[in-house]
Amino acid sequence: MAGFHRLSIFTRMYLNRRNRSLILLTSLVFSCMAAMAQQKIITGQVKDSHSEEPIPFASISFRNTTVGKQADSAGRFSFHFSKWPSDTLQITSVGYQPYRLLLNTSRDSFSITILMERGTFTEGAVLKTKVNKGLFIWKKIVQNKPFNDRYRFDNFSYELYNKLELDLKNINFEKFGRFKPLKPISDLINQNIDTAEGVRYLPAYLTEVLSDYYYQKNPKRRREIIKAANTNGVKNESVLKMLGGMDQVVNVYNNFIPVFDKQFVSPASDNGDYYYDYRVIDTQVIANNRYFHLVFTPRRKGGDTFEGDCWVHVGTFAIQRMNLRLGKEANVNFIENLSLIQEYTRLGDSTWFLSKDKFVADVSPAGKDRPGFIGRKTTTYRNVVVNDSSVVNELSKNKITEEIITLPNAGEKDKPYWAGVRHEPLTRTESGIIKMIDTLTNAPVFKKFTRTMAFIGTGYTDVGNYELGPWMNWLTSNNWEGFRMRFDIGTNKYFNRKIKLHTYLAYGFGDKKLKGMAEAFYLPNKDPRTYLYASFTNDLDFGQNYYGEVTADNVFALAVRKKGVPIKSIKVNEKRLEFFHESLPWMSNKLSVFHRSFLPLQNLLPVDSFRFEGNQNPMTTFEVSLRLRFAWLERFVESHFYRTSLGSIYPVGELTITKGFAGIFKSSYNYTKVAASISDNIKIPPLGNISLNIYGGKTFGTLPYTMLDIAPGNELYYYNKYAFNMMNRWEFLHDKYAGVNIEHNIGNGIFRFFPKLRLRQFWTAKALWGSLSTENKALNFKTGNNFQTLDGKTYLELGTGIDNIFRVFRIDFIWRVFPSTLPKSGDETFGIFGSFRVVF
Repeated sequence: MAGFHRLSIFTRMYLNRRNRSLILLTSLVFSCMAAMAQQKIITGQVKDSHSEEPIPFASISFRNTTVGKQADSAGRFSFHFSKWPSDTLQITSVGYQPYRLLLNTSRDSFSITILMERGTFTEGAVLKTKVNKGLFIWKKIVQNKPFNDRYRFDNFSYELYNKLELDLKNINFEKFGRFKPLKPISDLINQNIDTAEGVRYLPAYLTEVLSDYYYQKNPKRRREIIKAANTNGVKNESVLKMLGGMDQVVNVYNNFIPVFDKQFVSPASDNGDYYYDYRVIDTQVIANNRYFHLVFTPRRKGGDTFEGDCWVHVGTFAIQRMNLRLGKEANVNFIENLSLIQEYTRLGDSTWFLSKDKFVADVSPAGKDRPGFIGRKTTTYRNVVVNDSSVVNELSKNKITEEIITLPNAGEKDKPYWAGVRHEPLTRTESGIIKMIDTLTNAPVFKKFTRTMAFIGTGYTDVGNYELGPWMNWLTSNNWEGFRMRFDIGTNKYFNRKIKLHTYLAYGFGDKKLKGMAEAFYLPNKDPRTYLYASFTNDLDFGQNYYGEVTADNVFALAVRKKGVPIKSIKVNEKRLEFFHESLPWMSNKLSVFHRSFLPLQNLLPVDSFRFEGNQNPMTTFEVSLRLRFAWLERFVESHFYRTSLGSIYPVGELTITKGFAGIFKSSYNYTKVAASISDNIKIPPLGNISLNIYGGKTFGTLPYTMLDIAPGNELYYYNKYAFNMMNRWEFLHDKYAGVNIEHNIGNGIFRFFPKLRLRQFWTAKALWGSLSTENKALNFKTGNNFQTLDGKTYLELGTGIDNIFRVFRIDFIWRVFPSTLPKSGDETFGIFGSFRVVF
């Protein structure tokens, strides 16, 4: 019994102790639950509203309290409270407008993204010190360029992922749809529109490209292998190549950074202190490394400069992150906002290399809050290799200095492939863009709308397998024909993938004559480019036809013709056969055969002045011509049949040799012509750019004026870049000539004192030296002629003017300086010309 009693005591003690533990544990659980029920949590991230990139180390605080902290290097923050300190959260960061967020304090938690609108980098107190710390940091960045610029390496390679997105913005489709013909397209777009942060966007385009990029410094070579491309229906390989990394190299360590067609001064420029003010506003520790926060602002308004900030590593003075944006006074057209962000990663103890860059441009052609578009390009870099033999081995495969290779089936990768190779996943919005684009582009009503807009903009429209246009040539008028009607029809790529046919018929109600042209183009091979071209033309000669210029056979020429200038009319009957072959990537050959007959109609020496005895026809020629063109690293954008040059960073040269034969198809003349030219577009930042063309030639033989070298004149008040604007057509004849055209676009120049006007300054000079042999003078300078020749003297036009008027207009003031006295009376020595130019 005693033992049992002792056991009962111990049992009761154990049970009591267990009950107390259970009670204590239960109380603790309920206390934690109560505490959790009372805890207030807010987490979030601070981003730039334009670039959508994180803003590091922004200050976050609760208004009218002492509670606050800084976001981390990725812009993230979090707070935990038992009760809310205040109902207003405020966020500040240098270069941004203060942001206040009203909180619903009845809620226990928030997860938010703060989008900061841009302010200026000039806020805050400026402390006067003996040493400008910002200027000191800039000097250290410049001094350490040779150790931090990635182009210091002998060679390098990386895998590149490039993503490009294009969104339409500020489209009010309710007003758009009030116009009855456009209502179906308005309804369709409203069903597929995206709404973000209160602004309406219509996703228009999204591309992805994955490639391997290789670079070697000496001898310089570049190579890119495009492994995969998701272009959402765009199959143009020339466009695909431009979406890679070859043409998108931005280096903040360079003295100048390209922005569209302009060169902006880099904050890391060797002469940056002349263009920028620098301030150090903070020092932070990121991943156990200290960084200076350097802010820079333009010293002068209206220049080609940025504003922004960067984080600079203490010790190596390497740039870890650069944030560039255009100031409000920047002289760039149509750009409402622009962001350029670059981030660098440390590969080892001291090797810094580019890891990400992002370019965001908010383009508003009609002004702020008007319809426009936003372009976003994000590029990331992985698998970086520097100074390695594998890079040299890959570049040894290059046939030319720079080569872009697109692998077979690069554009046919499936969704699982892209999910595995993307450097960063698509956002939910980006994933939806692809579906939206597919929905819109396949809708019949949208196809009809885009065809209509293309017809208005380009003048051409497809009808089945055929192409109609351009509409600008359908109705016009001239002194000889009176009212003129013309109708064009041609085939398109759906008719035949390698053959394009085109013809037009024109009728003048004044001369009551039918004219026309027919041509055929055969493109058997695009790389290397080879084609055959044949044409027959029986029409008036309407003058030099250059891209972007207005000719007489155009509805817009009716209102801009010079008064008092006699109209010269001549009819041309021409048969042409051409063979083109790109023998090397930088050299092309074009062999041409022409048979031409000229018939002067008005204010020119008549054909009877050049009659022959026998069966030969006057003013009839048969000639063979060979043109050699040299263009190193020239870029092109290609349509299905044709291509347009984007120019080259090197001079482009041409040499043409022409031989005329008498007695073939009643041709009348034996002669030889030699002509050569060199053209270049030279960028000289910060002083703008210079367009230069030097040319010359000689004709061996005695010929009528239609076959001599006729200086290009302009009889319109619309400025012609390629002609002498104070010279008339058919005014100066030569059989030996040389000339130079120079145009220097300075930028804002003297207008920098009026930055809000955003006007631009330029000057032009066009000089010509020419002569005409005694034999050719005797043949052509007959009674009734209006020709002149320079006889070895100088013809010189000088001009200046105002560009960028209302962002699209230009006025040229042109002086005809030499000859100072003109043999022919009635010629003006000063003129004012207008033109329409769309440039950034």
